[in-house]
Amino acid sequence: KLNLQCTEAPMTYFLAIDQSTSATKALLFDAVGNLLDKESREHEQHYPQPGWVEHDAEEIWQNTLLTLQALLARHAEVNIASLSITNQRETIVVFDRDSGRPLHPAIVWQCRRSVALCEEHTKHEELIQARTGLRLDAYFSASKIQWLIRHHPELKAKLETGEALIGTMDCYLIYRLTGGAIFATDYTNACRTLLFDIDRLRWDEELCALFEVPVQALPEVRESSAQFGEATLAERTLPICGVMGDSQAALFAQRCFAPGSAKVTFGTGSSILLNIGAELQSPPPGVVTTLAWVLNGTPTYAFEGIIISSAATLAWLRDQLGVLHDFAEIEPLARELPDNEGVYLVPAFMGLGLPHWQPSARAAIVGLSAQSDRRHVVRAGLESIAYQLRDAIDAMRKDNEIPLHRLHGDGGATTNQLLMQFTADLIGVPLNVATMSDCSPLGAMFSGMLGLNVRRSLDELAALPQTDVVYQPVMAAEQSERFYAGWQRAVRQTLCA
Repeated sequence: KLNLQCTEAPMTYFLAIDQSTSATKALLFDAVGNLLDKESREHEQHYPQPGWVEHDAEEIWQNTLLTLQALLARHAEVNIASLSITNQRETIVVFDRDSGRPLHPAIVWQCRRSVALCEEHTKHEELIQARTGLRLDAYFSASKIQWLIRHHPELKAKLETGEALIGTMDCYLIYRLTGGAIFATDYTNACRTLLFDIDRLRWDEELCALFEVPVQALPEVRESSAQFGEATLAERTLPICGVMGDSQAALFAQRCFAPGSAKVTFGTGSSILLNIGAELQSPPPGVVTTLAWVLNGTPTYAFEGIIISSAATLAWLRDQLGVLHDFAEIEPLARELPDNEGVYLVPAFMGLGLPHWQPSARAAIVGLSAQSDRRHVVRAGLESIAYQLRDAIDAMRKDNEIPLHRLHGDGGATTNQLLMQFTADLIGVPLNVATMSDCSPLGAMFSGMLGLNVRRSLDELAALPQTDVVYQPVMAAEQSERFYAGWQRAVRQTLCA
């Protein structure tokens, strides 16, 4: 429990849920965005077949309750104004209308089971990208829903009769928290489904028909700063206000309100978002366009680069390969080497995202010699995050008149100083790393403050204190380009395998 004493009295605090790919957190913030306390519980990752990833949505719901209850119990006397939600975005749940209980395991954004269904729709690829801003890929939600409908006739029947509903994780948690009173999502989550028209800001009936998704089974879409009903927790009734997908919420928390500002979240996967303003633009090849947020009826758009396996690679080194016992070992091990000594890990465990978009690609470790040991593999896994980020940034810079002078970073892996410095060196621009890694729940909370009129404008949010650690590029350009050329060769080997 942290000290909540402050010069202002009485103080109002704000609660947030961060439902991520690996865990669910409850966090308590003050009115200027300081993190005061948090509670976290991990949930199990299920891999029923190669390329398949599932979560137990009921386990996530129970973890949500437990984390909220634990945090509220520690701060029983604190005045809390609202509850905000940020979440893993493309993960999809089908749940019962009456009870809210999931009717099938949640299909996670990483899951590749619906690749063949995407291939069925290739002739509609231009239409899909024009309407949604996204690529036709199993990463997004629509083909996951179609897979459920095709393989589970009982779910299809319940969706058609209205007995079952479809939601991303925010929608599912809102439904459970409000006892089924509110069936709604926000624009930042809706736009990740391949079913949402980001120009007209509504569900697209033609795309829903293409993916066999009943429109009536999809939630109402509201602005992130809207109110989403009330949650009763530990004898408190809290308005739910401030709902954003995790990547957009991090962009919001980093105050990237102006076109040309960008951020990367170093999470299980990584999302690089570049604010492009209020006008919808066609993205460079391999890049997607998405809604950053909608505020007072006005959309803000962003280009996005997607890295499927970021910190997930480090978890694989620990949990699957067994070369680590703890994440704290990574940086000391990697620093025992002067550089990667020609070893690269291409983490295509679930295919490769931007700029390759090769769902059939599989992971490889390239450049091993008789002298290589676990230090080389660990360093290669760590550096793979920066190399993939460079791939994405280069794709976003291509034919793009919006300059990138500085990049903001957040997420759990930002505590690794070696990775942060290597990223700045590889990209060639300063990297501003937020001193608080929990930017996604902070962004959702900021959005909720706008909805509650605690803060009245983006300018007022931008004026709040913000502390970063700045990593300046220091590596010689020819050296960073040599390392990057080795990465590109390793990727080509992987794609040709």
